[in-house]
Amino acid sequence: MQLYGLKTCDTCRKALKALPEAELVDVRADGLPATVFRRALDEFGPALVNTRSTTWRGLDPAERDLPPADLIAQHPALMKRPLIDAGGTLHLGWTDETRAALGV
Repeated sequence: MQLYGLKTCDTCRKALKALPEAELVDVRADGLPATVFRRALDEFGPALVNTRSTTWRGLDPAERDLPPADLIAQHPALMKRPLIDAGGTLHLGWTDETRAALGV
């Protein structure tokens, strides 16, 4: 199981604690593999961008209008976290629905 996020993200830390078998991939340091990125964009579309983040609030209006793929490529911290790949199934965020699907 791969957990894509940031090592400094509190939500990612909570997910890692609940999923000890998961391996954290820090998207800021290591990037997001292109195949996973494409699958996540296809499945979640604009929801993949965290519009409540500090990074988002720091963008100018022209940058906010960029496509989600460009935004996340330029600013990995804009990706909603965590993105969890559990046996080929992607889950976005650490919601009740995600926890139930993963059995935690």
